[in-house]
Amino acid sequence: MDSLLTLIFEPGFFSSEPVHTALVVGGGAALVSGVIGVFTVMRGQSFAGHALADVSSAGGAASFLLGINPLLGFLIMAIIGAGGMELVRVRRARERDLVTGVVLGAGLGFAALFLYFDVTSKSTTGAAITVMFGSMFAIPASIIPLALAVGIGALIVIAMLYRPLLLSSLEPELAAVRGVRVRLVGFLHLLALALAVSLSALTVGAILSTALLIGPAAIALRLAKRPGRAVVLSALIGISATWGGILLAYDSYYWTPGHGWPVSFFVVALIFLLYVITGRAGQNTKRAAAAGIALETTELGEA
Repeated sequence: MDSLLTLIFEPGFFSSEPVHTALVVGGGAALVSGVIGVFTVMRGQSFAGHALADVSSAGGAASFLLGINPLLGFLIMAIIGAGGMELVRVRRARERDLVTGVVLGAGLGFAALFLYFDVTSKSTTGAAITVMFGSMFAIPASIIPLALAVGIGALIVIAMLYRPLLLSSLEPELAAVRGVRVRLVGFLHLLALALAVSLSALTVGAILSTALLIGPAAIALRLAKRPGRAVVLSALIGISATWGGILLAYDSYYWTPGHGWPVSFFVVALIFLLYVITGRAGQNTKRAAAAGIALETTELGEA
């Protein structure tokens, strides 16, 4: 038994402070992304999640320039992006994807500018890699309290909105008839989405954070017969992939001494592998899942 554990966990894994921080922050980000990702997929807002993640990269780049907490930078810019997307969407609902694309382009433009200043003014040559692709073992332990506060806040918002959010995601017209303030619920979901992508951008990088947001949710919706179960399953898949990626990245330092592989690569690879594996199972449960969603919609409408 000891030899098996030694084979899986390389020496120092359980005593490493960077590993402890990565497990806490990464696991929290995966939990929040998994829960919010299910509603994001059901609402057809995967592109919005990707856009907010890319927009948040400008905040991450600015944090290196200003010397502030990187999570705070990701968070502020993501919230600004969410507010801008929602304000314009209210006026021109049919142009949502167009507006999202414009906001995304603007965010990436500012990210490029801030990264340029990072290199020329602060000589922080690793800022671009950290912001875009993450560096989970480099996350300082001092970020944990803020990360936990952001994650708990996002989960509280979703918990308070669960029934109206689920109904407006599945049947927006029925939700409006039953008195649900669909636009307000959508905006609050967008704010919770901004919190989720900020956490995932900090852990796996702005570019790859969409995989942590959308991947587990897509897998869970393939397998679960009810949206509520999909939320739980998505969170479990995200946490498992993240912790598995951390373990593999740590062990990779012993595969190629001094040159460990990126955590974000392993996290995304595990999610993609699970998505491929569950493809056949997803086809077998598709009708059952559709029936379960229809049943839950009916129950919400009657409640």
